[in-house]
Amino acid sequence: MISGGTVSAERAGWLVAAVTIAICLLPVYSYPGPAVLLDPDRQFQFAEHYFQKGEYYRAIGEYERFIFFSPEARQVELARYRIGVAYLKGERYQEAIQAFERLIDEYQTSAYAIKSYLRISKAYVRLKRYDEALIDLECLITIAPDQNIKDEAYYESGWVYLEKGLWENAQTCFDKISAQNREKYRLKQFLKELDKKKLLKRKDPSIAGLLAVVPGAGHLYCERYRDALVSFLVNGALIVAAYEAFDHDHNALGGIITFVEVGFYSGNIYSAVSSAHKYNREEKNRFLRYLKEHAKINISLGGSEPNKALILSCRLSF
Repeated sequence: MISGGTVSAERAGWLVAAVTIAICLLPVYSYPGPAVLLDPDRQFQFAEHYFQKGEYYRAIGEYERFIFFSPEARQVELARYRIGVAYLKGERYQEAIQAFERLIDEYQTSAYAIKSYLRISKAYVRLKRYDEALIDLECLITIAPDQNIKDEAYYESGWVYLEKGLWENAQTCFDKISAQNREKYRLKQFLKELDKKKLLKRKDPSIAGLLAVVPGAGHLYCERYRDALVSFLVNGALIVAAYEAFDHDHNALGGIITFVEVGFYSGNIYSAVSSAHKYNREEKNRFLRYLKEHAKINISLGGSEPNKALILSCRLSF
């Protein structure tokens, strides 16, 4: 039988040995190893890799990481601009606006700040906030350092007015483009095409409302033939039913049917007026799509270096 004193001595020996080993190994496990230095250029290239592949949200994360670890790097402004473009291409327009506005606040009138005004206006157009897009472009025209940028702002303003259906305002903006850039934007051919707006078919809402006094006639005027037929049949049936009810002395029933018919009849007039407005909007949008597909010139500002030439692309099929 082993005595308690002997067991305690053995335990103490093992404890001393364990502590000694731990002390000896401690420097090995606590030493962090060689420091890993972040290369700003490679880190920026990694973000660019995601951007070029179209993985915009990953690119945004890498650009943010680059800015955090290398706030003094020469590509920081470009990285901020790329973040805004990535949000824009990823259809997160409000975040794009905020990113570009932060860049403008920090860099004021640098090359990428100037580009940011144009990008902000595009984001506002995507959000259908046309008035804010125009305000942004007006601000750019005020601070633009050269005529080329002013002319581009005038050109983009013209297209915003086209989106709003304000043809005369759009033409005024196009007319403000300087003589030196009128050929660049193919304005002679474009304005000739824009004159075709005079040939657009339009429906007068007041005429549609007057014709709707005869149920279905207003819709027929707006070329909504099925709606015209439905309106004529429903209103006609209710009018006949009300007449029959009163003719057979069912005055209560006739009153109820008349009340219902008044609602349908007034709705028929309102619908005819709305159909005229809708017809005009569809004609405008159809013509605008035609202009965009056949005549709009796009200037690529997708993050090229400021000292590089802009890329001009256009499609003209007059």
